[in-house]
Amino acid sequence: MDNLTHSLVGLTLAKAGLDRLSPAATTVSILAANAPDSDVVVGLFADRWTLLHHHRGITHSIVGTICLALLLPLLVYATDRLVARWRGREPTAQLRGLLLVSLVATATHPFLDWLNNYGVRPLLPFDSRWFYGDLLYIVDPFMWLFLGGASFLLTARTKAQKIFWVGLAIILSWTITFGPGRRADISNPNLLIALWFGVVVMLVLLFVLKAGQKWGTRIAIGGLTLVAIYWIGLSVAHRQAVSIARNQANAIASQYQEALARLAVMPTLANPFRWDSTFETNGATYRFRLGILENPGTIDRLVRYPKPEGELAAAIQQIAEDRRLKIFLDFARFPVARLQDPACTEETLVQFADLRYTEPGRQRASFTIELPVDCRSLRSSR
Repeated sequence: MDNLTHSLVGLTLAKAGLDRLSPAATTVSILAANAPDSDVVVGLFADRWTLLHHHRGITHSIVGTICLALLLPLLVYATDRLVARWRGREPTAQLRGLLLVSLVATATHPFLDWLNNYGVRPLLPFDSRWFYGDLLYIVDPFMWLFLGGASFLLTARTKAQKIFWVGLAIILSWTITFGPGRRADISNPNLLIALWFGVVVMLVLLFVLKAGQKWGTRIAIGGLTLVAIYWIGLSVAHRQAVSIARNQANAIASQYQEALARLAVMPTLANPFRWDSTFETNGATYRFRLGILENPGTIDRLVRYPKPEGELAAAIQQIAEDRRLKIFLDFARFPVARLQDPACTEETLVQFADLRYTEPGRQRASFTIELPVDCRSLRSSR
């Protein structure tokens, strides 16, 4: 998930009662909820492929999460004691309370990351297998509303805090109105915009009525409860989408005299009723989009990439030892490839993509890679 969501989870947990366990508990909760993403520091010293290799690696595993959950409160506790000695006062941080806060908040990070289709590797360093929840889109505006709304009502006390929340609301509202959802994957962006601003207005009214002061921690618990109910609803929708997708995948595979090998059904941006399905057969890899409220026989955006053979297979063999390609293929869940110019005479590119995100030839972060090959060495395979 995005780091705003992780931060809001940490803040909401603190306001649900964890902040009573020790001074600085809220700070620890927010930091701990983001701590596993400390692996991004690799990007400061290495290329993007090294970052791809390490991101959601050991810091997101069970072993790494426990280590981070213990290290962070120890650092905060030690810092508090040093500051107390410097200022001539008694230390205030309670190590036992900070440890409990950190363990709870840190554990939410890999769990949330597992819920989306990027996946996590929880068994590192013993097993590098990826696990995927395929339930939440990596950025979810509804999570912002549930958690951000509760946190706003409970923390907008000082002038600086009010300015922060107003600024965040403006940025997120602009993103909802003019951002990616307006351009791409949302079938009815106007409905999302209306819902977003309707909830924002309701939150402002609740703030004016001093709901945070009246209800206190119950608001945070309510926000977390709404998140749980939302996940249950997504689980029901996902199960139905998997059933529809499996039927469609089998029908498509039979048209090509192929057999279904594996299938994944993944969420789309801010729409629990539309899902992306990617599946692999013994002959190709496919992707299509489906709606669970529509005619089950209706799908769109169907693409098919045959398994590499002939020149393409020879080209892949030529670059098989490339470090970047090895990292990409270790990450990619549904890798597909094509030759940029099959009729080349000197040099062309082998274009790879992870079909759960994009297609070959469409540049998108580290979800694609293009590597040059010598066309003359491919002629023997023609």
